[in-house]
Amino acid sequence: MKIYFAGSIRGGRDDKELYNSLINVLKNFGTVLTEHIGDKDLSASGEELSDTEIFEKDIAWIKEADVVVAEITTVSLGVGYELGQAEAMKKPTLCLYRHIDGKRISAMISGNSYFETAVYSNIDNATLIISHFFNNLK
Repeated sequence: MKIYFAGSIRGGRDDKELYNSLINVLKNFGTVLTEHIGDKDLSASGEELSDTEIFEKDIAWIKEADVVVAEITTVSLGVGYELGQAEAMKKPTLCLYRHIDGKRISAMISGNSYFETAVYSNIDNATLIISHFFNNLK
């Protein structure tokens, strides 16, 4: 199983340790193509590649992936675009969102029945959601 994990880079790196924890959970279910998202040294400036190279690499990974898992708490145009691509490519997609008072998920995600969207409170809760998602894949 090949997994594309999406999380904010240029939109903010406050959750990079959480991303790393989620990636470690996802490794129990397959190969995570985008492990670098959890890299503590990756800054909001992104990778040392041109924007075109990043775009082409990420699109190729989404095409290669069997599933997409996105952490959507930190608003990110890039993650939103990746989700749109995942839907267009008919990839099973799980969107994880940490409830934070005063913040809401974009209606373009929560209102889209294609995505499985789940609210979680901590890594243990997210692990259960991820396990359920993978155990119910067809």
